[in-house]
Amino acid sequence: MADGGDPFGFDRVVDRRGGDSVKWNRYAGANVLPLWVADMDFAAPPAVLAALQGRVEHGVFGYAEPSPALTAAVLGHLEGEYGWRIDPDWLVWLPGLVSGLNLACRAVAGSVLTATPVYPPFLSAPRFSGRAPTAVPLRHDGRRWTWDWPALAAAAADARLLLLCHPHNPVGRAWDDGELAELAAFCRRRELIVCSDEIHCDLILDGRRHRPWATLGDDLAARSITLMAPSKTFNVPGLGCAFAVIPDAGLRRAFTRAMAGIVPHVNALGFVACEAAFAEAGDWRRALLAVLRRNRDRVAAAVAALPPLATTHVEATYLAWIDVRGLNLLHPQRHFETHGLGLSDGADFGAPGWLRLNFGCPEAILDEALRRLAAGVAAAC
Repeated sequence: MADGGDPFGFDRVVDRRGGDSVKWNRYAGANVLPLWVADMDFAAPPAVLAALQGRVEHGVFGYAEPSPALTAAVLGHLEGEYGWRIDPDWLVWLPGLVSGLNLACRAVAGSVLTATPVYPPFLSAPRFSGRAPTAVPLRHDGRRWTWDWPALAAAAADARLLLLCHPHNPVGRAWDDGELAELAAFCRRRELIVCSDEIHCDLILDGRRHRPWATLGDDLAARSITLMAPSKTFNVPGLGCAFAVIPDAGLRRAFTRAMAGIVPHVNALGFVACEAAFAEAGDWRRALLAVLRRNRDRVAAAVAALPPLATTHVEATYLAWIDVRGLNLLHPQRHFETHGLGLSDGADFGAPGWLRLNFGCPEAILDEALRRLAAGVAAAC
């Protein structure tokens, strides 16, 4: 970015090699750029860093609980950004969103429905919970990913719980009002409970306002578990802080009973980061969105210049979903690793032949990654 155009240092490269980074340590000692796991390479917002430093100076790190200020920050964020007014009693704090997916499967008896390709824990959580999973493929119409309504209806006969990815990881869709209305009608007919993963809701790239699932109707809210966290937006996943919003008291009791004895407390620093992120880091998030839009467009242009690769427009998240089936590679992920680029394997999401690229990184890293992507394509053609 031009001088003075990057006040938060999004194009500063932070060296994460040789430390505790799961993302970068996967390829320790190898010349491979890791753009796989959904972990951005940007420093956390200054407001979050300042709040953490202040808490560390306190010096005592016993068991922590959410403060009134934290609760107010969450409620203020949800109302201010999405017009969603919630009761503080609806909040259930979690050490991570994946825990929430697994708890939802344990709390709701019956089979579980979801749509693929999808974030891998959507596929593993039902199995870990002893539930019967049913995965219905989304439709790719050549322009964007959409719901296959007839297939969804056919698969839902015995379903009790729908795991919804909203916005969707990895295809980058922010479901529009029409799609949400049709899905709401479907869930009403089937009386489905919906666990909605909305961890990427603060990362809508096209200017639309996210609509939380539970705001689509009081009846839907009463059968909903909404999972949210500051971790993706503000790049603090290692601090382990998330929350569920569960309006119905009975469903909330079932969810908290499933937590008993297996889900640890949220750590003190996670609570601090969450409060600072929602209360004080709005300017940082707006600047981040501009950077992500720029990076998204760079990826899209690069892929368009590399037939037979293809991708679709990313409406939300910082993740590009790339179709590499035209290269006829037996192991696409391994092929690009040999050309110095570490991407997520689409097979893990239920879609072999696709790769997921994380573009939440400084411009210099992305440019080098796209150069390596081109080299990998050239070697396969």
